[in-house]
Amino acid sequence: MATTQKTENAITLKGSAKLVTEYLSLGINSILFQRGIYPPESFKSEQHFGLTIYVATDKEIQDFINRILGQIKDWLLQEKVQKLSLIISNRNTKEVLERWDFKLQYDKSSDENDAASVNTASKTDSTNAEKDKIGNKDIKVIQKEIRDVLRQICSTVSFLPLLDAPCAFDCLIFTNFDTSVPENWVETEPVFIANSQEVQLRSFSTSLHKMDTVVSYKYDE
Repeated sequence: MATTQKTENAITLKGSAKLVTEYLSLGINSILFQRGIYPPESFKSEQHFGLTIYVATDKEIQDFINRILGQIKDWLLQEKVQKLSLIISNRNTKEVLERWDFKLQYDKSSDENDAASVNTASKTDSTNAEKDKIGNKDIKVIQKEIRDVLRQICSTVSFLPLLDAPCAFDCLIFTNFDTSVPENWVETEPVFIANSQEVQLRSFSTSLHKMDTVVSYKYDE
């Protein structure tokens, strides 16, 4: 009975990748709203993880985010992606004002036999890998952890500097060196902020993926 219950409540590799990309989507949309990158009327409210999250309604913005996260989801199954950085810059001067880093780690605490079969399968077929690896953490616990991080993102407006100039955003993805990238993607350098302060937000773990969220911002004394 205990084994059956554990299997029912546990999360698969595919389910873990889905939760991580869902968090990234909601986190990015929430940041764009909270930081005023677009007017409030450009967003609609939705309920996710027991929270009200504001999501951009502009099709071009959502297509951009979905295209990036679709690729990240594939790379998560193959343990190829290390970090996603959301860059907020002054639209006129191009100066970088904020950087939100979503850092990924791959949890090796699951059954070693499962992990070995995934590593082999991921070289040829990520679908097989999805079936082979199962985490050991209850989904409800994971959802609560994600909710806590999203709530914290919403509260960052209380300490982050006001963005009083028109701003734009972009996303950088950090992958392993041997990762094949889509043809229309370009390689770029990491982005740094002069005179920056850094704040570590809460983390969450699915027992297969661990996510750390850090915001760095320009600090003017």
